[in-house]
Amino acid sequence: MKFNMNLRLKGLTVERLTLCLQNRQPQVSPGHGVRLLSTSKSLSFMEKRYWNTVFSQSEPKFSKVLIANRGEIACRVIETCRHLGIKSVAVYSEVDCFAPHVRLADEAVCIGPAPSSQSYLVMENIVEAAKNTGADAVHPGYGFLSENMDFAAKLTENNIVFVGPNSRAIHMLGDKIESKRIAKEANVSIVPGFDGEVQTDDDAVRIANEIGYPVMIKASAGGGGKGMRIAWNDDETRQGFRLSKNEAKSSFGDDRMLIEKYIDKPRHIEFQVMCDQHGNAIYLNERECSIQRRNQKVIEEAPSTFLDPETRAAMGTQATDLARAVGYDSAGTVEFLIDSERNFYFLEMNTRLQVEHPITEMITGVDLVHQMLRVAKGHPLTHTQQDIGITGWAVECRVYAEDPFKGFGLPSVGRLNKYKEPTHVSDKIRCDSGVEEGSEISVYYDSMICKLITHGHDRQDALDTMSDALDQYEIRGVTHNIPLLRDIVQEERFKAGDTTTNYLAEVYPEGFKVGHYLMLSKQLNSSEAMQLAAMAACVRYKQDVRSSSFLNNTRIKTSASLPSKQTFRVDIEGSDGFDVSLSSENDNFQVTIGEEHLKVTDNFNLSQSVLSPQISGDTTHFQLLDSSPTGHIKFRYFGTVFDVSVLTQDFAAMSQYMKEKVVPDFSGVVVAPMPGIVKSVAVSVGDMVSEGSEVCVLEAMKMQNSLTASKTAKVKKVNFKAGDTVGESDVIVELEDLS
Repeated sequence: MKFNMNLRLKGLTVERLTLCLQNRQPQVSPGHGVRLLSTSKSLSFMEKRYWNTVFSQSEPKFSKVLIANRGEIACRVIETCRHLGIKSVAVYSEVDCFAPHVRLADEAVCIGPAPSSQSYLVMENIVEAAKNTGADAVHPGYGFLSENMDFAAKLTENNIVFVGPNSRAIHMLGDKIESKRIAKEANVSIVPGFDGEVQTDDDAVRIANEIGYPVMIKASAGGGGKGMRIAWNDDETRQGFRLSKNEAKSSFGDDRMLIEKYIDKPRHIEFQVMCDQHGNAIYLNERECSIQRRNQKVIEEAPSTFLDPETRAAMGTQATDLARAVGYDSAGTVEFLIDSERNFYFLEMNTRLQVEHPITEMITGVDLVHQMLRVAKGHPLTHTQQDIGITGWAVECRVYAEDPFKGFGLPSVGRLNKYKEPTHVSDKIRCDSGVEEGSEISVYYDSMICKLITHGHDRQDALDTMSDALDQYEIRGVTHNIPLLRDIVQEERFKAGDTTTNYLAEVYPEGFKVGHYLMLSKQLNSSEAMQLAAMAACVRYKQDVRSSSFLNNTRIKTSASLPSKQTFRVDIEGSDGFDVSLSSENDNFQVTIGEEHLKVTDNFNLSQSVLSPQISGDTTHFQLLDSSPTGHIKFRYFGTVFDVSVLTQDFAAMSQYMKEKVVPDFSGVVVAPMPGIVKSVAVSVGDMVSEGSEVCVLEAMKMQNSLTASKTAKVKKVNFKAGDTVGESDVIVELEDLS
């Protein structure tokens, strides 16, 4: 193996780095070409996943491909390169030196410090890495430089192939203002709006009033929900324009803005297209991407529950017509908004591989990365439109390191102390990730942990598999959004296919919350609460049995034993509680709660992190997160963490005399809800602020968040200035009541 190391890697010896970057080489089977040792830790062989992909070893291909990206998409491209027998080169920042994509590649090059502006966005460093390693092509993945026409042009100047569309197509379609004009000329349906560039917030307000509220303010060069705001009045337009413009400048280096009519209650449906350099273009059907938070997708599925064959064909035809109009020659995605009458409008075209591309692969059997490499090499498409069908149903959940109880997801950082993907649950599960146990979720990059994908013969099958996968997905060390994902996939509106881009706001109007189970019927109904109470009592009983087998704190066994029948008081998250009677017999627990009788199989032990007993005949999954001898047990159940208190009757009687905890008042401070960088501070000591007024702007994982005062007060102290880095719960501004 060859390694190119940057001298910035302080404290790392060559021996340690070499040990870290040990690579698993592909196995070669005579007569069968290269068979992949799967990097995505899911389906065993590429042939099984991509059953509709023609693979010929004799077809000319690139000899070495550099992946100008990180994380799961870098691992994904490396996977296909290995299958094709193409050598791969990874690039990495200093903070990513031990990342899985670095280890999986044949070569690895450090391209700079942790901030993406000094590493993954520095095209000169990436071009130099490609030249020094002899790479004849560069795959950009998504994000970073994937839609930068200057990057594509610079590679071409150095005789390196850009695995993506030509720079002219990127320029024409990557610019939202220009792409709307082109779409209109190609007879593609477009959203009403202002075709030019919006210069100032005054212009934004004037144009918004001309179009009519609500409006969408978005960056011309934007994507992934960044640089985008919805405004319902003049004040929101001014603030949204300013925040989106700053966000666009920070994320894309381009702060041009446009405004268009916001279609209320739309569905977000996109079409995957694949084109070659010979004028061929096909669409690989649609993806439903309506469930979003902050204009970023959370759950995607393919196909859509909403489209009929006629609408699908019409949208697909418009998508390929648009691609042909600009001479498009790679994978791309045409995004549409569609209203309740199935009228559809062009939104934008992403000139790259999308994050959610796996669900298209699962229902079509086509390896999109393979096809990108083929057409970049100059080969014509081997598929025609008639070759592309729909097989089964696929659902993708984006598992993020973020707290779903704070605005549907404020980012979280930290180390993955325990990490186990649920690919063992079913061969219908695919995990595309770029992390492993011990990985760090950094403040510098996107907070995605994994793309969890399930496939089924129909939608319900895919959703049932997804529920099982989420229940058995083990992540410790960072806060994550599995509670929200698990709740959505079994929520009635979602199961009925009734989804719009307003889904989260409508289903969770007060945000996603957890607490008393009776207050959150979507979290636990009475039957589910009884199952949790029964399981908690069983765990407490097994703890007591284990403790009674030994003398005090020694490991000396005793002959003492517990009564075969026990009674406990079980409280779940401050509920009124359950009186639970339990007896153990014949490898089963007989549990009585009021008039209900439950049988729980005793097929688990307390060393397991996932407990899967049968409760009255149905297998149920519980993650045992923590337990104490005092009867406090923490479970993850249906994705959500519940603190359960299991006390003997005597202790339960005494506990009512304990003092209740006093909830502290945080209205006098403005705290950082997540780690990040202070972009601006709008107040000084002595200033008067009113409730809801902006105090500062915090940037985290490339998103800008406005922090506001929770009451009318006077600024007592400002603890941070613009440019400072803050941690979660750091007090940025202190307030004092008006005298």
